[in-house]
Amino acid sequence: MSSMEVTKASAAVLLAGIAFLGSQLIADALVKPKLLEHVAIKIDLPEKGVPAVATAAAPEEPIAVLLASADAGRGEAGVKAQGCVSCHNFNEGGKAGVGPNLYGVIGAPHGHQEGYIYSAALKAKAGPWTFEEMNDWLRKPSAYAPGTKMSYAGLADQKKRADIIAYLRSLSHDPLPLPAAPAQAAGATPAVARVAGAAPAAGTQTAAAQAGAAPAPAPATPPAGAPPAAAPANDSVALLASASPDAGKAATARLGCVACHSLNEGGKNGLGPNLYGVVGAQQGGHAEGYAYSAALKAKGGKWDYAELDKWLLKPSAYAPGTKMSYAGITDPKVRADVISYLRSLSAEPLPLPN
Repeated sequence: MSSMEVTKASAAVLLAGIAFLGSQLIADALVKPKLLEHVAIKIDLPEKGVPAVATAAAPEEPIAVLLASADAGRGEAGVKAQGCVSCHNFNEGGKAGVGPNLYGVIGAPHGHQEGYIYSAALKAKAGPWTFEEMNDWLRKPSAYAPGTKMSYAGLADQKKRADIIAYLRSLSHDPLPLPAAPAQAAGATPAVARVAGAAPAAGTQTAAAQAGAAPAPAPATPPAGAPPAAAPANDSVALLASASPDAGKAATARLGCVACHSLNEGGKNGLGPNLYGVVGAQQGGHAEGYAYSAALKAKGGKWDYAELDKWLLKPSAYAPGTKMSYAGITDPKVRADVISYLRSLSAEPLPLPN
């Protein structure tokens, strides 16, 4: 390449550079961008080293509260909308399909339909289908009984679950009594308290207080020697004098007790011990050959009326760690009837309390 050609090439490169620089200067002079004074979209990020805190889900209302306003008609529409009818039969005496017939399921044992092949996960569930158990099942079957054959994902809406439970309850000649609404727990909202019939929580102003009415006087202290106050409304022992053994016998069948316990003299133990002669007998030891839980063996006392009342109200609270998965009987009248029936299962019934 000659020196002349090298000079031409260098001149061309230099000219191109001058043209590029000149165009940039002209562009800057013509276009003057305006910067934003504020960030258009602000994303709040957690400070470095500080984990983000998830918002806690709002607690569900007790199923007893929701059932008070549940509607069986809406529940029937709900089982159709959820596709339950494609797997289950709901009429009395109906055959099982992919799932068992559901007539009379509320209050019945978990494996209530004879001839249907239940999963081992559901067979392992002791006790009957109470309102609480059915609510937990409908919320998410796979969480309630891991390994279940039920492929249904569950129903998150608690009011819709209550409607469906109300419908299932109606499928019976003798529907299970609705549970009593629980008293207001600490921190519960006044709305829940009104539905449950409980008094407002401490520190909550009532409508009367807001209107300037004088507060109700505190109950007077009874004088020395006065007769004892009446038994609490939830104490079934006070109702034993008017309790019915026949009603109690019907209740043990309706509540599913017979699925786990035999009640005849000399009857064999099942998932639970034989209950003949249980009233007045030793806790955690009256049925020979039955393997009681350590929680019940630790009680060490007798099954008197007061202890049976506490047990039937909520076994898991009476003996934490018990093998008994039954949720309990909230109605004191039903508990009194059941205790009266159990009392009758003896050659020498324990005398009734004064």
